[in-house]
Amino acid sequence: MVESTDLRIVEAEVAPCCPPLTERPFTPEEAEQSAPLFKALGDPVRLRLFSAIASHEGGEACVCDISDVGVSQPTVSHHLRKLREAGLLASERRGTWVYYRVEPSVVAAMTRLLGPSAVSGPFAG
Repeated sequence: MVESTDLRIVEAEVAPCCPPLTERPFTPEEAEQSAPLFKALGDPVRLRLFSAIASHEGGEACVCDISDVGVSQPTVSHHLRKLREAGLLASERRGTWVYYRVEPSVVAAMTRLLGPSAVSGPFAG
């Protein structure tokens, strides 16, 4: 029998740490809280993996379905670990495969930081 570790994700109302980028300058504390998110997504391979998982049918992806990003499997695993450590992904082992899901709170926080109120500022087209 194969054991599965269930990491259920519960939608919750999220209070992001920081206001939209265009609202006011970040405090030092807000910048410290936001930097890991941007740092984790600052690598092109990680950004591609994150995007592949976020846009995958059903909202989750098996590592076997997203590992074609032009780097070796150990490198893919390294980048996925970095995304998990930054709190951007949750993972669940099912048999021999690991499935990844973007944390809903992350999407909510990113939307708040970069969403409509951030785009309606001086950078609106």
